[in-house]
Amino acid sequence: MEIYGIKNCDTIKKALKWLDGAGKTYTFHDFKKEGVDGNRLAAWEKQVGWETLLNRRGTTWRKLPDDVRDNIGRDSAMAVMMDNPSIIKRPVVELGDQVHVGFNADEWARIIG
Repeated sequence: MEIYGIKNCDTIKKALKWLDGAGKTYTFHDFKKEGVDGNRLAAWEKQVGWETLLNRRGTTWRKLPDDVRDNIGRDSAMAVMMDNPSIIKRPVVELGDQVHVGFNADEWARIIG
């Protein structure tokens, strides 16, 4: 299981604490330190959609120019996520061939076990 996010993100902290408490083994990939691979981002988008991946609630979204936010679409969203990985909703979890976005303890208990 691979977990993607930003180490100092509160949601990531909760998710990693949950995984540790459940005794799950995982690898953590920090967007801030390691960036995001374009092929991986494209694979995630294909599976869950760009709108699921794009975090419209965070500071990075609010800092985007109005014209970018007002005219966001798949291509522009993908470019923004490549340039600013901190705008990707966290965590992104690769579990086998499945991708899950966000943290919800009840859902994780169901899908991760």
